[in-house]
Amino acid sequence: MKKSRISLLLAISLVGGTVLAACGNGGSNGGQSADGVTTVEFWAAPNPPQQAFWQEMAKEYETVNPDVKVNVSAIKESPSSEASIQAAIAGGNAPTVAENINRGFAAQLSNSKALVALDELPQFKEMVESRNMTETIAPWEFADGHQYVLPIYSNPMLIGWRTDFLKEIGYNEPPQTYSEVLEATTKLKAKYPDKYMWAKGADLADPTAWKRWFDFFLLYNAASDGNKFIEGQSLVADDKAGVEMLTFVDDLRKAGGVLAQNATDPFETGAGVFTDIGPWTFDMWATKYPELKYGENFTLTLPPVPDHMDPADAKTYADAKGLVIFSAAPEASQQAAAEFLKWVYSNDENDVKWFKQTNLPPARDDLNEVEGFKQILAEKPELAPYATAVSKGVPAMDNPKFNELQTLIGQEAFNKVIRGEIDPQTGWNNMKKAIEGEL
Repeated sequence: MKKSRISLLLAISLVGGTVLAACGNGGSNGGQSADGVTTVEFWAAPNPPQQAFWQEMAKEYETVNPDVKVNVSAIKESPSSEASIQAAIAGGNAPTVAENINRGFAAQLSNSKALVALDELPQFKEMVESRNMTETIAPWEFADGHQYVLPIYSNPMLIGWRTDFLKEIGYNEPPQTYSEVLEATTKLKAKYPDKYMWAKGADLADPTAWKRWFDFFLLYNAASDGNKFIEGQSLVADDKAGVEMLTFVDDLRKAGGVLAQNATDPFETGAGVFTDIGPWTFDMWATKYPELKYGENFTLTLPPVPDHMDPADAKTYADAKGLVIFSAAPEASQQAAAEFLKWVYSNDENDVKWFKQTNLPPARDDLNEVEGFKQILAEKPELAPYATAVSKGVPAMDNPKFNELQTLIGQEAFNKVIRGEIDPQTGWNNMKKAIEGEL
């Protein structure tokens, strides 16, 4: 996941929007052949379990729809998957469908007219309803009112808590409001001066754009009830929530509760009590940190919120990706792709297979209700909190300059507050001014 985030940022400068917009010639990748077979070129994420899933779906679909050929191949990662997509569009060789698309990257593509507005397809409404994803897909709507991405999975980022250390300072449940976290920090430092409440490491002080998804936006979405921050070309940030959140971070720093220097796995090794955790973490822990057991020495919650909010209603950042259909593809291929996707998502068992093979929670509202999902969650109880929180995840902003904008969040506000170089209100004001200038 981290590799894909870095690749996404590397791709941004490679191909300009003007080049993308100029390439609506349909390429050479499909349409209906002389024998009446329509070809769909499907680029899967460069992740073997995802590629295997789509190859299986394509094979099954072709047995019941012999007039459609779905060619599944992995997106090339050199220099990045995003750069490969941009180069293919510029060269007139775009696929019909690609997955692994972040909402920010989709904003770049849609801004250049490279994507089909999925909500204008006759199959879209049925897909959303049959997959039961009405609530989950709502935040994906773009500023122009269209849906360009069908979210496939949504990883709502949760807070992992070391319950073994919390119990030693008198907590049977994790603190959930700002004042509770600060009180727990005081107790932690009194008992363990060398431990930190939030020991995320050097990422907190690093202005790299994608890192703000996992600290700033994780906390901001909780404090603002999922305010979009930037919508299209407009800054719509919640000032009160933003300053409250930065003040909490500053207070945590003043209490000695933040470790923002280089550290190797500080949460896992016990240097810190909480950090952001994605569901992909657990496979790594199974081999590297098998002593960490969900329900025994760690648990998972939504991010902490201001004291006046109900922690149960908190929103969070969604590390989420989806699929798009390219406008350069022939009309016949676009329609065949939409029918294929409608078929895949009309059967709950296909999402069950996906979840079982990838550990990535499907972007739907009912992960705790469908029997197949219940069985998976019974076998992997650490995934259950993610299933519950899918509809609470807010995806990335829909602005094509998200890289520059998120860099400014760190440079002008978040990183400086973490280092104690600026007060929260001034940092927030400086950040807003810089972002508005960039917009």
